[in-house]
Amino acid sequence: MVVNNSGTLPAAVTGRRGGVEVTVHFSTQLDDRDWLVELRPPGAARGSVTDAAPGQRVELPDGHLVLRAEHVPRLWRATVSVDVPTMLAAHGRPIRYAYVPQDWPIGDYQTVFASNPGSAEMPSAGRPFTASLVTTLVSAGITVAPITLHTGVSSIEDGKPPLPERFHVPETTAGLVNLTRAAGGRVVAVGTTVTRALESVASGGSVRAGSGWTDLVLSPKRPAQVVNGLITGWHAPGASHLLLLQAVAGRALVESAYRAAEGNGYLWHEFGDSCLLLPT
Repeated sequence: MVVNNSGTLPAAVTGRRGGVEVTVHFSTQLDDRDWLVELRPPGAARGSVTDAAPGQRVELPDGHLVLRAEHVPRLWRATVSVDVPTMLAAHGRPIRYAYVPQDWPIGDYQTVFASNPGSAEMPSAGRPFTASLVTTLVSAGITVAPITLHTGVSSIEDGKPPLPERFHVPETTAGLVNLTRAAGGRVVAVGTTVTRALESVASGGSVRAGSGWTDLVLSPKRPAQVVNGLITGWHAPGASHLLLLQAVAGRALVESAYRAAEGNGYLWHEFGDSCLLLPT
């Protein structure tokens, strides 16, 4: 079982744009130290601000940012005058969307595996795991190995592919994956983030250690090579994650699982239910 040890940042802060309050979501830091950010109206907004423009300045708790260019719809490249992780630690809060009924502390947005802060939003497939459950799995002979993939904001338009994300697959994890496959075992990824990271360094049915940015988009046209089981939450129709699920488990199993979930009132999004997809 391969898990994502990325921790969730308190990636939302309150700023002021032209004297008007605005919520800033910090998504991803780029190699040139600019950040991708999303601007939203204050409160439980259901969308981004619609009048952002290059050159606009947003005052932050300890500094400011300047919008440079729209990177993709909703996300802007911005130059920030302060160290963002330090500012978020002092003034940030978890990103919360309208379907979450109340503010919860950052601890509720961490998985039991979180040890490497960097995700704008929780790698939520690992949320149902507890220390006790992990101990039970290890006692049953299941090996647990980590990767790191830092997630950006999830508010990209439906049907759009995920943006490049920073990842790291350590040498020990690559070796354990290859040993498991050579022994005829199953490699179960806890989440689409883990699947994307492992498949980004996969070739010929094995993986190698690797780090950097991945822009891999898995789908039935580009099926998984090394992951043959997946623990996942429920994603909205039209989300690119559904194609990734099909790349691992096949279309028939994924559609059957979704019919069962919808018929039984399962919950979606990061605090919802999870399922284990084990294709034969």
